[in-house]
Amino acid sequence: MVNTLWLVRKLGDFSSDLVQEDDVVVLIQDGVLKFPSKKNWYACKEDTLARGLKLPEDKLLTYSQIAELVVKAKKVVVW
Repeated sequence: MVNTLWLVRKLGDFSSDLVQEDDVVVLIQDGVLKFPSKKNWYACKEDTLARGLKLPEDKLLTYSQIAELVVKAKKVVVW
């Protein structure tokens, strides 16, 4: 179970100090440009490909997978 799902559009505005162990962070839009390799952090596959970036496949989530997380999460925060 995901406690909080963080959807982050720009990393510069986001404080990772807010993220708890049972949270999931998904970088979307321009947030994918600075992908940190942290546990429970993922990037939107479509946004990553649109920007010509290459990230490990196990760190990419499709829009459908992100939508499933939105439904399962206790709380969703868009940053």
